[in-house]
Amino acid sequence: MSTLIHQRVRDCNLGIYPKAIGRVSSGWVVAGDVQFLPGYCLLLPDPVVPDLNALDDEARKTFLVEMSVIGDAILAVTGAVRINYEMLGNVEPALHAHLFPRRNDEPETLRLKPVWFYDWDKERAFDPALDAPMMAAIREELAKRGVLID
Repeated sequence: MSTLIHQRVRDCNLGIYPKAIGRVSSGWVVAGDVQFLPGYCLLLPDPVVPDLNALDDEARKTFLVEMSVIGDAILAVTGAVRINYEMLGNVEPALHAHLFPRRNDEPETLRLKPVWFYDWDKERAFDPALDAPMMAAIREELAKRGVLID
């Protein structure tokens, strides 16, 4: 099965995905399509698998540990108060982890709710020029933390 996740991992490997931040041993760190929460990223596994349970024990540990280190890097760059980690796979049935930096200055009506309550269609889309400094800062943090391999 080919999903959007498969396509994006392929494009990352070809060096043509504009949202690619960098390669870690378990996959690719990419910026989210919508940046309503600045620093929103995803971890896409490489190779792509259907879900977390499809990974063997070592690959699973690596994916989850690297996911948390990416969260540390996002916290350092954005000043967020926490990271919400989500792995759903309902719409795109391939493993991918969403990392949402949550801030105290979010609108009161949304701050304590899941990010899916935001109107994604009305929020700011990823912009290569505008988001380049954030992507570079996350990449630098990942390098400092020893997980960046590309």
